Amino acid sequence: MKTLQPALFLFMLATLVKSAPPIQQEPINIYDYGTDDGQLFKEENPQGANINKKGTTIFDALFQGDEGATKQPPSTNDVDLPTCLLCVCLSGSVYCEETNIDTIPPLPKETAYLYARFNKIKKITAKDFADFPTLKRIDLTGNLIEEIEDGAFSKLLLLDQLSLAENKLVKIPALPPKLTVFNANSNKIKSRGIKANAFKKLNDLSYLYLAENELESVPQNLPESLRILHLQENNITSITDDTFCKSNNTRYVRERMAEVRLDGNPVILGKYPNSFTCLKRLPTGAYF
Repeated sequence: MKTLQPALFLFMLATLVKSAPPIQQEPINIYDYGTDDGQLFKEENPQGANINKKGTTIFDALFQGDEGATKQPPSTNDVDLPTCLLCVCLSGSVYCEETNIDTIPPLPKETAYLYARFNKIKKITAKDFADFPTLKRIDLTGNLIEEIEDGAFSKLLLLDQLSLAENKLVKIPALPPKLTVFNANSNKIKSRGIKANAFKKLNDLSYLYLAENELESVPQNLPESLRILHLQENNITSITDDTFCKSNNTRYVRERMAEVRLDGNPVILGKYPNSFTCLKRLPTGAYF
């Protein structure tokens, strides 16, 4: 009888003790925020320019470092931290849209794309981008920018696209040499605010948007690389035979120019028939 007691005790204990049910963990969804076209969320790109970048997840962006680099603990004095708490930092792109910032924020090193649209930035200083030669695209659309200091973009030798649309500019700053897209639509720029050679040396400039300003004439010395020129809704009253063409060369043709918009200006284009002989397409605008 005594030998049966331990076995009976173990049997009763086994019936009372049940295995714990497995933990029902909610699945973790890791969304892929691709930065193709420089956009956190894909949207229409009116310029048609594409920048192909490898998509990355949020976790990848937060935790992956340079290959072969020794990982170091984050510094408490790192100036990147406040910006990336206020904004979104992903794979060399910084998104500071609608955050009510009034100055250009400190950027992480190796920043290539900055989107700071629809904020309250009033001024761009020469120091704001001085230490970021890797910048390729800057979008400051929809701010309150009135002043840009001399040399603000002079060190940005890789800058490909710059948008200053929907601000309060009265003049165009000096532009970096590799620019292909420049958008200054919807400002207060007058012809005297554009230097005679402002665009002359921009040999890669393909898209120039200056619509809805206060220009009295077409900018001078437009580069041969230009494909799209938007000047609609200004105060342009006249043009000359040398505005687009060369009066001393009747065989000259602007091979790349595909679109010129002059609609919404007081100028009557039909009065200047010799001004468009070098263009493959007539500008849009009033001819009578």
